[in-house]
Amino acid sequence: MTTPALSAPPALGPLLARGALLSPFKRPRPGVVFSGGRLTLPRLRVDLARLAAYERVCGFPTGDDALPITYPHVLGFPLAMRIMSGRAFPLPLLGLVHTSVSLTRHRPLPATGTYELLVHVDRLAPHRRGTEAVVVTELHQDGERVWESESAYLARHRTPGQEAGQAPPGVEGRKDGEGAEGPLPVVDEWRLGADAGRRYGAVSGDRNPIHLSPLTARLLGFPRAIAHGMWTAARCLAAHGTPDAARVHADFRAPVLLPGTVAFAADGRRFELRGAGEEGRVHVRGRVEPVAPAG
Repeated sequence: MTTPALSAPPALGPLLARGALLSPFKRPRPGVVFSGGRLTLPRLRVDLARLAAYERVCGFPTGDDALPITYPHVLGFPLAMRIMSGRAFPLPLLGLVHTSVSLTRHRPLPATGTYELLVHVDRLAPHRRGTEAVVVTELHQDGERVWESESAYLARHRTPGQEAGQAPPGVEGRKDGEGAEGPLPVVDEWRLGADAGRRYGAVSGDRNPIHLSPLTARLLGFPRAIAHGMWTAARCLAAHGTPDAARVHADFRAPVLLPGTVAFAADGRRFELRGAGEEGRVHVRGRVEPVAPAG
């Protein structure tokens, strides 16, 4: 199968508008399939001014000739939106919830390098609350895969015979805290402003209405604007640190309402973002592992 090559990143505004217009005509349901959706962007160069703005918003140090481990996700996001906003994609773009991300960086990524970016929808998978689209993004340099990610986006719907919140047959529900290895020590507390979603949207291009204002968030079922999942992951990783060659996994377990106060907890390998206080709800739970460097 030939993968269409783009000459430039697609503009996100028209894609988000198209996805919003088509969303009411899409009905997510069990067993829906999607075949297709592969794009590549060769000869990609990073906009260093935009990168520096991203680093400031997420808490990464600026001025290093290396991309933060989360930044290739931002580069691939317009390609993913072009696929998921299209008529052939069966899930509505409005209301999609980012539920998890796995990132692997095989070696440091020079900010001044030239890359090839590849994005595709790998599969649609059943989830206890609906259907997840799994999007794979890869960054290549000189024919070598140097970074890759897998993101899951959930479209909620009721499955036959399923009560609200109940897992459909064959899909295991995961309880909060399951698999935890003990409580993590709180390292810091962060006060998040009401504009956190707008600030991240400006540097990432992700201007989903649920992140921008209380009014637009309420139209989609949230009491207030919520922080981007990828901002919470990036902010945690900026505080936690990652090896040059690393694998990261983060589960987005509950929305972070804006404004608000959250606690960052970590032990050098695991990290969490949770509500402030002893009984704070876990918003993000993740893990950082070193991997053997490429080459």
